[in-house]
Amino acid sequence: MDKFKLVVIDSKYCDYLRKFDEKVAYNKKEKALRPFVGVLFTLKDIEYFAPLSSPKLKHQKMHNTIDFIKLDNGNLGALNINNMIPVTKLNYKFFELNKDINDLKERQYYVLLNKQLVWLNARYRYIKNKSLNLYNKYLNNSLPLEIKKRCCDFKLLEEKCLEYKKNAKDELLK
Repeated sequence: MDKFKLVVIDSKYCDYLRKFDEKVAYNKKEKALRPFVGVLFTLKDIEYFAPLSSPKLKHQKMHNTIDFIKLDNGNLGALNINNMIPVTKLNYKFFELNKDINDLKERQYYVLLNKQLVWLNARYRYIKNKSLNLYNKYLNNSLPLEIKKRCCDFKLLEEKCLEYKKNAKDELLK
């Protein structure tokens, strides 16, 4: 897969992961769910998704780091790869950008998401490699402590993701 997709992560799944790692981002805001940008890379058959952040003035002042990517110098927001989480197809739905929307504020939000997606896809390899680099350095314990503290515990969340998937399948079989 050489393109990112926007997805909405199931809030119950995020709540479940947050029981084990408080750094899992909340996906509840003004709306019921916040879209997450999709597959950064696949490792051991586990998909990873990273949350997008809407543009904020502080993004323009911040610098790109190993765990944070400004989109269009912060004008389009940011990608928080330190908060990427493992997911399975049970935990997300694709976000439809081509809907007819009458509400002006919601339409502006969809325009922003579309611009973010275009920007990200134009830099797919760079973002995927940066995400994999962060992941590997986290697992190898070679990140500076201040950066590691900002990251989700990728290995632990992978285990919990697999447990969640197994439990969900067990529930379906009952």
